[in-house]
Amino acid sequence: MNAMKERYRKEIVPVLMKELGLDNVMQVPNIEKIVLNIGMGEALDDTKTLDAASADIEKITGQKPVFTKAKKSIANFKLRDGRLIGVKVTLRGDKMWSLLDRLVNIALPRVRDFRGVSPKSFDGRGNYTLGLREQLIFPEIEYDSIDKIRGMEITFVTTATNDEQATALLKHLGMPFRKV
Repeated sequence: MNAMKERYRKEIVPVLMKELGLDNVMQVPNIEKIVLNIGMGEALDDTKTLDAASADIEKITGQKPVFTKAKKSIANFKLRDGRLIGVKVTLRGDKMWSLLDRLVNIALPRVRDFRGVSPKSFDGRGNYTLGLREQLIFPEIEYDSIDKIRGMEITFVTTATNDEQATALLKHLGMPFRKV
């Protein structure tokens, strides 16, 4: 079992029960899944960029990504319905816990001038989205092997009923929130 998952079950769950005033262990918020997404407008002109982004995300997660398509046409962006415009991966279980561990302990500390992640990126239902400017913060990506620096979104989908519960969960898991 992953060390982060073990720590969550043995240390964090009792602390969260006391802190949030919960009676049942099943009420304690948990992370359901983590979704990594790279959306690329330049994929309309050059489809090889999708393959490069797919390779990057596969190195980071160890899982083959799914190509995402445009849902509707937008003339100003020269975008047609059904065109490939990005890649995404949904992680659950051990791969999810492994990525969370690497993100908090290895990748985020590698960001230059890092002062913490924004505590304002919650959606009101207990889910958190983190935007990264470059994929190079992950140690699996080698600088010489990439064609372009790309940003990505990492979404943490939790079972929390509100943002306060999700904030407490992510803080205890080691997410370095910035002071507001």
